Amino acid sequence: MQPRNMSMSGVVDLAAVKAAGEAKAKAEQARAEAARRGDTGAVSPSSLVIDVDEAGFERDVLQRSTEVPVVIDFWAEWCEPCKQLSPVLERLAREYGGRFVLAKIDVDANQMLMQQFQIQGIPAVFAVVAGQALPLFQGAAPESQIRETLDQLIQVGEQRFGLTGLTVDADAEDGPDGERPEPVEQAGPYDALLEAAVRALDANDFDGAAQAYRNVLADDPGNTEAKLGLAQAELLARVTGMDPQRVREDAAKRPDDVPAQIAAADLDLVGGHVEDAFGRLVEAVRRTAGEDRDAARLRLLELFEVIGSDDPRVTAARSALARVLF
Repeated sequence: MQPRNMSMSGVVDLAAVKAAGEAKAKAEQARAEAARRGDTGAVSPSSLVIDVDEAGFERDVLQRSTEVPVVIDFWAEWCEPCKQLSPVLERLAREYGGRFVLAKIDVDANQMLMQQFQIQGIPAVFAVVAGQALPLFQGAAPESQIRETLDQLIQVGEQRFGLTGLTVDADAEDGPDGERPEPVEQAGPYDALLEAAVRALDANDFDGAAQAYRNVLADDPGNTEAKLGLAQAELLARVTGMDPQRVREDAAKRPDDVPAQIAAADLDLVGGHVEDAFGRLVEAVRRTAGEDRDAARLRLLELFEVIGSDDPRVTAARSALARVLF
């Protein structure tokens, strides 16, 4: 079977918008807390390539993917192409020095994971970024393609999810039997409120989540996680109960109706059409004046908060907004 190129389309859907903000904020918070403690967070080179089974999947892959992209190599002892691909992936994991972690899963011993990822043949390579699973390629791909795929994956992890990778200490020693000591997590001052907000989001209680984030911001106006979470909760609350077909028909029929364009932009963003949402509101700003123009501009700024100011799509839309304003 020919290798299948990785596609990042569809990464930013409703779940990913939420995951991106949460992962980015948690990554920033973890780095700040580690810096405060004087902890470099360095890991040993041996921890960059790990064997994973069903029991440890949540800890070793899902949780770890909020810190660094995790590349999964599905393999088996009897698979000859696997014997060609796996050593290349292991070498690249060490060469990239903490930009990603390689998780090796033996499909014969972990049939449930094979079924969950809908593996049709091996070797099969996936990635998990901030809890989002992405198919990369299937088959023994050439090293040049693998490097290109990894570079794109790392870029997405940095730009959309704030994952800057792990620091590797070549002199770091592993614990007994090659295991690293479990890191000790310290609760931050707003962890309970932030966790309550996430639970409310998961339960579709968007108003409750928004209030929990506001409670954090009342004491800590610069809290990144709370600002991102509030923008997302307010967006989800706005689109709840909308009739998507009617909203889009109204926007198509009335291009100068700013409330109609704002509602459609909210739906665009929730559906993962980030550029469409931004472009719609930039155009609304260009076509209108006065209060209507201010309303479109302010909603655009709110949507920037949902995605994150360092996302290149936000940067491009800010430039487009500046051109129509000035």
